[in-house]
Amino acid sequence: MSGPFDRLSLAGRVVLITGATGGIGSETARLCAARGAAVVLADLNAEAGEALVGAIRVAGGQAAFVRTDVGAEADAAAMVRFAVETFGGLHAAFNNAGIDTGHLPVADTPLEQWQRNLGTNLTGTFLCMKHEIAHMLAHGGGAIVNTASTSGAIATVTSADYTAAKHGVVGVTRSAAVDYSARGIRVNAVLPGGIATPMLMGALVGNDPLRRVIEASHPIGRIGEPHEVAETAAFLLSDAASFITGACIMVDGGFTTQ
Repeated sequence: MSGPFDRLSLAGRVVLITGATGGIGSETARLCAARGAAVVLADLNAEAGEALVGAIRVAGGQAAFVRTDVGAEADAAAMVRFAVETFGGLHAAFNNAGIDTGHLPVADTPLEQWQRNLGTNLTGTFLCMKHEIAHMLAHGGGAIVNTASTSGAIATVTSADYTAAKHGVVGVTRSAAVDYSARGIRVNAVLPGGIATPMLMGALVGNDPLRRVIEASHPIGRIGEPHEVAETAAFLLSDAASFITGACIMVDGGFTTQ
C-alpha cells in the first residue's frame, strides 16, 4: 500500500508493551509486530513472555522480553533502557499492565488491597510514562497509549479501588497530553468494556448467569475480543492517529452509552 493508508504501518518503530502476556497485551504485541514494529514485551510472567517472543519471531517479527514489575520504579527505568539497548530506541508504548483485586465496597476494602490496586494500575502507569516520556523528549517524540477501563469513566459496583485507579489513569493520560503534545508526544487511553481476557473469562467459568448479564449489559450484545482493543491501541500508536491526543476512547460495545 502507499499514500495515506501506510500510516497504519509501524515499520521502523520500537514499541514497548506492558502486561504483554495477557489477552489484550499479547494481541497488541502480535499486531504491532505484524505491522513492522520491533516489540519489547514487559511482564512479570517470564515463561509466557518468552513463549510470545518465540511466536512473534516464528511469524517473521522482531520481539524481546524483559521481566518487569511496573510498580517498581527501578524496573520501569530498566524496561526503557532494555528497549533502547536491544532495538536502538523507543518510539511508542502501550502501558497495559493491570490487576483487578477483590470486589468490595469502600468501607470493607482493606488498605493493603487499595494500595496494591492503585500501585499497579495507577502508580505503575505513571512510572512507565515517566521514564518513557523522558526518553522520547530527548529523541524526537513518540506516542503513548494507556489502558484504563470503563471504570475510568463510570463507577463499578463494589470496586472502589479499581474505579479510583482507572479514573486516575484517565487523569494522568489527559495531563500528560496537555504537558507534552506540543513537544511531540501524543498520549491517549483506551477504555475497554467486558473483554474476553483470561482474567474475565476465568471469573465466568461455570457461571453462565453472570456471562449473560455481562453480555446483555453491552448494547452490541456480546463480550468483546482482545484483538478489538489491540486494533484501537495500534491505531493510536501509529501515524494514522497523528492529530489525536488526550483522547480516552471507549472500546466497550456501547456499555457507557446507556
